[in-house]
Amino acid sequence: MREAHPDRVLVNPVNAEERGLFEGQKVRVFNDRGAIEIAVHITPRIIPGVCALPQGAWYRPVKKNGKTVDVGGCINTLTSPRPSPLAKGNPSHTNLVQIEPISA
Repeated sequence: MREAHPDRVLVNPVNAEERGLFEGQKVRVFNDRGAIEIAVHITPRIIPGVCALPQGAWYRPVKKNGKTVDVGGCINTLTSPRPSPLAKGNPSHTNLVQIEPISA
């Protein structure tokens, strides 16, 4: 399935240019809850200032510099473990993150 539909973070061209990102590049998406490494897809279908990370990717943790990083692209890595008040589920929307290129 990953070959047919690879997991990617979607980023607007304006934000990609600001961060020096190019199509297909591996990036680090992170916040105070965790970090994932995933390829970037640059598209005008995402508004500036927003990124989209589809749910469904499998969690694949690895140790890098003494920290756990998810190389599978699982959105849960970046979300709060506290359930949402209405649905009592994982709040997977409106999470603040930063994106940076991964140095080769």
